[in-house]
Formats: sequence, C-alpha cells, structure tokens
Amino acid sequence: MSDVLKFLFPLFLASALSSVAIAEPADQEVAEKIDVMVQNLTLDIADLSMLSEQIQAAEGGDVEALRYRRDGRTFELLSHLDALVAKVAKQPNDDSVRAEVEQLLSKDIATIGDAIFTRLDELDHRIVSSNETLGTLSGGAHISMQAYISSLESIRFHYYEALINHFDSRETLGLPSAKLRERLEAALYLHTEKLVGQVEYSTATQSELQSQLELDPENTDLDATLRGMVTQHKAYISRLGRATELLERLGVDTAEYKAILLKDSGDFSIGLFETGVMKSLLGDWTAVMREAMVAKTPDVLFRVVVFIAILLLFRYLSRLTKSVVKRSCESSSLDLSTLLKDILISGSGGIVMVLGIFMALSQIGISLGPMLAGLGVAGFVIGFALQDTLGNFASGAMILIYRPYDVDDFIEVTGASGLVKKMNLVSTTITTFDNQTLVVPNSKIWGDVIKNVTAQKVRRVDLEFGVGYDDDIEHVERVLNDIVATHELTLKKPEALIKLHSLGDSSVNFIVRPWTKTEHYWDVYWDLMREVKMRFDREGISIPFPQRDVHHYPQADDPVQGS
Repeated sequence: MSDVLKFLFPLFLASALSSVAIAEPADQEVAEKIDVMVQNLTLDIADLSMLSEQIQAAEGGDVEALRYRRDGRTFELLSHLDALVAKVAKQPNDDSVRAEVEQLLSKDIATIGDAIFTRLDELDHRIVSSNETLGTLSGGAHISMQAYISSLESIRFHYYEALINHFDSRETLGLPSAKLRERLEAALYLHTEKLVGQVEYSTATQSELQSQLELDPENTDLDATLRGMVTQHKAYISRLGRATELLERLGVDTAEYKAILLKDSGDFSIGLFETGVMKSLLGDWTAVMREAMVAKTPDVLFRVVVFIAILLLFRYLSRLTKSVVKRSCESSSLDLSTLLKDILISGSGGIVMVLGIFMALSQIGISLGPMLAGLGVAGFVIGFALQDTLGNFASGAMILIYRPYDVDDFIEVTGASGLVKKMNLVSTTITTFDNQTLVVPNSKIWGDVIKNVTAQKVRRVDLEFGVGYDDDIEHVERVLNDIVATHELTLKKPEALIKLHSLGDSSVNFIVRPWTKTEHYWDVYWDLMREVKMRFDREGISIPFPQRDVHHYPQADDPVQGS
C-alpha cells in the first residue's frame, strides 16, 4: 500500500469498525445497516490497496489507466465514509455503537483532508506532464490527449467537491475544519483565477482569429484553429462555472465570476438579477464604454463628419444631375413623353443619391455585402406582398413604352374622362372638366380601352341640324356652306362635308362636318351651333320640333255628339 493510501485510509479501520458492529446495540436494524456500510468501506479500502500495488508495478499507459481507476474508487470510499458518519450521527448520544464508531472515525478522519490535498498535488503533476506531451502530438493523438486532460480537470473538481462534503463529516465528529476550509478556499480561488485568465485569453484569441479569417476566408488552417479555440473556450467556461458553484458552497462572493460567465458565454439566467452580478456587469460595461469613448471618440467624430460631408456632396451632385438631365430632355430632338422625362430626371438623381448613401455607410464601417443581401431578401418579401402595386408598375412601364397618351391629353379610360395632369409608373392623375381629380391605377387603364381624344393634331366637328319639310333644300345648303366657310377657325383642307343626311319624322336633317385644329374643337363647335341658329332665323329657315297629329273619330252614342 502506498504512503498516501496508508495515510488516507488505514487498513485497520475496517476491522475496528467490524468489531463495533457486533456489539449489542440499542437498535438491531440500525446496527445491521451500519454493519453493511462498514463492509462497503472494507471493500473500498481493499480495492484501493490493490490498485496502489498495481500502480507501483505497472508500466507505460497502464499507469495512467490505473490511476484513473484509483481516483474513481477514492470518490466512492469518501462517499461511503460520509454516509456512515451521517448515519451514526442520527443515533442517540448515549448509543454505544455511536460512541465507539465516532471514537475510531475521529482518529482516522483527521488525516483525510491532508491526504486529499496530496492527491491534488499529484493530479497537478499529471496535468502538467500531459500538457507537455500534448505539444508533441498531432491528429487523433492530439485530440485524444486533449480529452484525457479534460477528464483530469474534471477529477480535480470531484476532489474539491468531495473535500467540501467531507467538512460536514468533520463537524459532525467535532473535528476542526477552519484551517482545512481556508486551505481549500485559497486553492480553489487560485484555480478559479487561472480559469478566468484562460477564458479571457481564449476570448481575445477568438476575436483575433476571426478578424484574420475575414481577411483570408479561404485559409483552412485559420478556420480549423478558430474552431478548436471555440471548443476550448467552451471547456474553460464550463470549468469556471463549476469552480464558481464550489466557491459559493464555501460562502465566497462569486458575483464577479458570474458576471464574467455571463459576459463571455452569453447565457442569461436568474443569477443575472443578483445585485452583485448586475453591479459588476454595469461596472465592466461602463469601463468599456469610457475607454471606447476616450480611445475612439476622435475617430468616431471624424467618421461622422465624413459621413455627413459625403451625403451633402452627393445631395448636391444629385440635384446637379437632375438639372442637367432635365435640360437635356427639354432640348433633345427626340419626342420623349412627359412620363419618360420625369423618370429619367428623378431616376438619375436617385441613383446618384443611392451611390452616395452606400459610400457614406462604408466610411462608418458598415459592410455593404450583407446589407445588399438583406435588401434583396426584403425586396422579394415586399414584392410578394405588393403584387397589385407591381402590376401597376408593369402597366406603367407599358404605357411608358407605347405612349397611348401623355400629360395634357384629353382621354377617356375605364369609365373616367378628363385631362391628364400627372403620370407615374403606378397611377395616372386625371382632372375632369368640372375640376375633379381622379387617380386611376395604371393596371386599370392598360387593361381597358384607351380613348385619346387629343392625340391627333386636327379633329372633325360633327354637327347635325334639322329644317322643316317646307324649307328650300338648296337654300339651306348655301347658308350652311357660307357659315362654315366664313368661320376663321375651320380648315380649308380637309374640306368640310355638308350633306342632307336623313328625312326624319318632323324634319329634314343635314350633317355638317368641318375640320379644325384639336385645340379649337370646342370653340368651333359652340360658334357654329350659335351661328346656325341666328342665320336660320334671319333667312326664315325653320327648325322644327317633333309634332304629332291626333285624329278624333266620334261614336254614335257619344254624349257630346248627341248634344
């Protein structure tokens, strides 16, 4: 048996406890349970003794395997020992079994704390040696060694936890534990501080590797190193969490460590709302903000000034571009529609302004690639939601290409008629002759018949006049020809058409169809109507109105006829 094992668990403890269990107890059932616990301890001690002898004789990799197994059996023995103490402590103070067991346990448990620290020192040497070996390995062997080191770190926490549980047993037996507790608290505090350093180091390393990978995304070595560091960082966070829990069990204030865990892991929990944690986090954030403001305020102010200057510059360039394009459209020999001119003017200015915004955003450190990708996705979603609007947009594009009408044209579309006042790719604004404003979606217009009244330069004025059957037809024709020919707004070419058109119920109807410029249509229409009425009156030509002859045929028994 090794010196550590002899020092930790004397073999004579088992035989002494067995002899106690045979004594006459006050409660036979309790005595039997204590006897079973003693037997378990006896087996644990025998196993540990055997493992220690095998470790001394083993070579190579078997040594580490046996040590690993010995650690597990040690935890089982400590657990059984604490259970035995707890069971004995529940017995009456005057119980003979309790008195004898406590006397024997008090003598031997006093050395357990020191023995555990000895085992921890041995564990530290094993971890240091394994880390030195790790640097010489690669591939699967490297990964395997990393896993083994992690398991040793886990064993360390098992020893810490076993020692904390052991304090209760010592206090139950009336043994002092203050010095041992202080020793454990100091060791655990130092280990926790080391873990904090490892967490902060891995966080900084991850940040630097991520920056390098963004500059060289095809570097597979960087990517593999970063992934390995992320895994290691998670292991450090897990160990720091376990160390924090153990410090809490010792009554140590762990608010600072909880704040570090929260900041580096991003896991929100109820511990965040503890006063100390919040205070520590706020302190860290305030310090970071203060340092950032001191270090980066000049750069930030400069970037903001550059951002505003670029926007102002491109705003001026946008206006200048719109002005140049407007003059070019107005002086161009091409027959451009008003809608096309508006689109060219506003589109050119908008493109310049968008370029300015992108350039300004790049100056303040905003990456344009993800933003453009996000805009593409947003555009798809918006386009799906605004299908009707896109239909209007497509119809507006067709109107732009084929130009069925333009601004200031008089049109009749989809039940609406009036003068076109404004056009865009979505809708057309029409003003009726009684000064009402109609906004008609372009999809409604393009999907229906479009009547452009003012599309041609000249129009024919269609008039019809009726005269009496007793009037001279040739005289009427001469009067109508004279009226049309003498009007200053009627055109000589094409010639006006004046013909007897139909014989109505009450009148002889003439059609009068002179031609005039489109903008003079209503002036000619109203002037000819007025002049025809006045000349007919002067020439004695009648304009009949509908008449009906009513014939009355009296009957023989008609009382009126009889009178």
